[in-house]
Amino acid sequence: RLFAHWEAVASTHRVSLPRDMAGPIAQMVQHSQAREPVPYVFLSQHGKCKEAAYEERRYPAGKWACVTMGEPMYEQSISMSFMKLMRYICKENSVGCHLGMTIPVLNEIHLTKEGTELEREVVTAYYLPGVFQQNPPVPMDPEIHITERAPLRVVTRVFYGMTTEETILREISLFWELLGSTDTVLRETYIVASYENPSIPQRRNEIWFICQA
Repeated sequence: RLFAHWEAVASTHRVSLPRDMAGPIAQMVQHSQAREPVPYVFLSQHGKCKEAAYEERRYPAGKWACVTMGEPMYEQSISMSFMKLMRYICKENSVGCHLGMTIPVLNEIHLTKEGTELEREVVTAYYLPGVFQQNPPVPMDPEIHITERAPLRVVTRVFYGMTTEETILREISLFWELLGSTDTVLRETYIVASYENPSIPQRRNEIWFICQA
């Protein structure tokens, strides 16, 4: 039943779910309560009418497992990348055990020059748990790369539900309306941060605007 549920979700992303994902899915569900947050420093919060509209944070440098995909649809790229990362997290690594889930998983996207659609290439990144930061387990999949990502300062805003190219472009547009005219953040590169696995319909996401160095 669990596999069938994930299979139905995958089909909405125009992706077929391989049978060998049954093990990683079961492990993910089993360990779903033990999720380690990616460390960050809270800098400030900005609101409208007493409601928090967005906040500013600083993330330290750290090691991430990254996969780059360039499928026809954004949802296909992130689904296929996350399946690779799930296999790595669950067993397909040099220590041969479940590494532990961290949140959020980041999807780095780029807008076309016109700013009207996403570039096809998406980088999906999983932060290695604290115990593995110094000595990351080696992935068996050659398409997974362990990368030291530089410190990052972002302004971030929450949104809920499915992440498709359409919803992401809408969220970016809404966020620009909130921020107004500013040259303190990048205009071509953004990050979609996911806090829950793809099988949860009203899952929590954030759109991150990256501050200029």
